[in-house]
Amino acid sequence: MKRFGGKRSRPSPAMNVTPLVDIVLVLLIIFMVVLPSMENDAPVDLPSIFHVDEDPRGRTDPITVSITADRRLFLEQDEMPRDALESRLREIHASEPTRRVILRGDSTLRYEEVRSLFRMCQQIGLPGVSLRVGERGGEGESEG
Repeated sequence: MKRFGGKRSRPSPAMNVTPLVDIVLVLLIIFMVVLPSMENDAPVDLPSIFHVDEDPRGRTDPITVSITADRRLFLEQDEMPRDALESRLREIHASEPTRRVILRGDSTLRYEEVRSLFRMCQQIGLPGVSLRVGERGGEGESEG
């Protein structure tokens, strides 16, 4: 198509970013819904607290020790008897002396059972032992 001046008109390229933004938002929503349910720890119904620590993180990632309602012991995701758990915690403490431990105990357990694990961690010499609890009125977890 020629214009009066003899120059051809060219369509100017324009990028439509709306589909890209839609895809990114859908992926964000999927991750927000799926990631909280991907916790691989032992199934434990945690007791809850009212006041949550603002910054529970330390310098190194803590080790998680869990005791379920049926008194099974887990180190992270691995189930093990009490003697094996104690020897494994001693090995971890020998290799990383500043590593903390988080105890997760089911809320239906007697405190004495959780306290015995707490005492074992203290006797090993682990520098920081925290109890993980859920927020009162919510389903989140925090350290107390």
